[in-house]
Amino acid sequence: MRTLKTIEMKIRKATTKDLISIVEMLVEDELGKTREVFQDPLPKEYLTAYKQIENDTNQEIIVVENDNAEIIGTMQLSFIRYLTYCGGLRAQIEAVRIRKDKRGRGIGRMMLDWAVNRAKERNAHLLQLTTDKRRPDSIEFYTKIGFKASHEGLKKHLC
Repeated sequence: MRTLKTIEMKIRKATTKDLISIVEMLVEDELGKTREVFQDPLPKEYLTAYKQIENDTNQEIIVVENDNAEIIGTMQLSFIRYLTYCGGLRAQIEAVRIRKDKRGRGIGRMMLDWAVNRAKERNAHLLQLTTDKRRPDSIEFYTKIGFKASHEGLKKHLC
């Protein structure tokens, strides 16, 4: 049995100061390192995208900060209004990342619990996420905490 140091964590909306830590976690990922660019300063496209997301009331980039004020986790939560379900609101989780040296400590579970509560606060009737089929550990984790593989998702890359 392993003993883990209990750390205080704070979940909050990201700021531009957090962007470099967020992109670093995106690049740390096996699939992310093939499509992201981490350098200091960051490519301007990241700041442009961040500002667009920040100005959209239906988008939230979230970070987890530890007791040393280090960013150790991130995710994006999007709220999508659509006509089905009588004009229902759906919440979509994307880009869940935990810093490599902090994985296996319950941070992901805490983030997903937070997302469930945030979706309920916004009166979403459904919370969904997708993960690449090449991430079997992620699929197992999401299934264990109550997400169900109810649909087949298809994608078409346009560039």
